[in-house]
Amino acid sequence: MKKVEISDYGVPENVARCVEVADVGPPGPGEIVFDVLAFPINPADILFCRGNYRLRPPLPATPGAECVGRVVAVGSGVTDIRPGDLVANMQRENWVQRRRISASDAIPLPTGLDPLQAAMLRINPATALLLLEDHVTLKPGDWVIQNVANSAVGRHLIVLAKEKGARTLNVVRRDDVAPELKALGADVVLNDGPDLPARARDAAQGAPIRLGIDAVSGEACKRIADSVADGGVVVTYGSMSGADPVISRLALGRGITLKSFMLGDGLAKRSLAQVRAIYADLAGKLRDGKLNAPIDATYPIEEIRAALAHAQRGGGQGKVLVLPNGPV
Repeated sequence: MKKVEISDYGVPENVARCVEVADVGPPGPGEIVFDVLAFPINPADILFCRGNYRLRPPLPATPGAECVGRVVAVGSGVTDIRPGDLVANMQRENWVQRRRISASDAIPLPTGLDPLQAAMLRINPATALLLLEDHVTLKPGDWVIQNVANSAVGRHLIVLAKEKGARTLNVVRRDDVAPELKALGADVVLNDGPDLPARARDAAQGAPIRLGIDAVSGEACKRIADSVADGGVVVTYGSMSGADPVISRLALGRGITLKSFMLGDGLAKRSLAQVRAIYADLAGKLRDGKLNAPIDATYPIEEIRAALAHAQRGGGQGKVLVLPNGPV
C-alpha cells in the first residue's frame, strides 16, 4: 500500500514523498481496518512537515491529523462498527491508503454523509463548537468577535453561533468573502485594521462583546482583545502570523482573560460517549447541509507534493483534499 512519509523537516513539498509499504494486516481483537477515502491538508499538517508543530516524532514520519475511511474488516469483540461503515479516525498518521486502529479510536458516521465533507469533520467543526462552548456561557443575543472568519473554523462558528442565538462580528482581510459569510448567517463582517476595536463596538451598538476568538495572534490578537468588553474572554487557537499572541496592558486592566485552545484538551475533558455524541451531532449537520466546508481541489496520493504546494498558495477557495484510493 501507499503512504506519505517525511524523511526530514523542511519545505513540505520538498520533504514529503509517496512510498510503498507493507499492508497493515488483519484487525486484532478490538481493532478495525479501513480504507482511507480522503484526507485534508490542514495548517497543522503544514507545520508538522516544517517541524514547527508541537509534535516532532522520530523520522521518517507520516503526517495526517484527520481522515475519513470505509471499514473493510473488524476484529473480535467489535460490535458497534461493521464492514462498510464510514468512520473518522481520532488518531494521527492518516496520510495513507489503509489504517488499522483500535475501534475505540473510530467515530462511526451516519449514512448519507458526503465522504469529502466527512474527511474534514474531526478538527474544524469540533473546534468551532468547543470554542463557543468551553470558555464563556453564551446567552441568546450575546456578541462574539472572531478573526479569520472565512476559514473553515470561522464558517462553522458562524453557523453554530447562530443556532445558539449568539451574534457574530466576523473579521476578514478580503472584501469579496463578505457576501458568503452573510449568507451563512454572519451578523457583521468587518475588514481588519488598526481601528477595528472602535468599529466593532460601533457595530455591536454598545452591547458587550463577551467572547473574542483569534487565529492570527500578534497584533491581530491585540485588536480582538481591545474589542472585547470588560471582563470578557479572548481565546487564541492559532497563529497564522507566526507571532505569539499580544494583549495590551489596557485590556488586562479591563479584566480581559487570554486563553489558549487545543481541541485535544477540550475533548479529553469529555467521556468517549460524549465525544461520539458531539461528532454524531456535527456529522448530522454536515449531512443535512447545515455545515459545509469549501473544497478547492482534490489530488491522488501519488501527487502529494503538488497537493502540498497547492494547499500553501494564498487566495484558495477552500481545502485541498487527497484521495488515497481514487475518486469517492
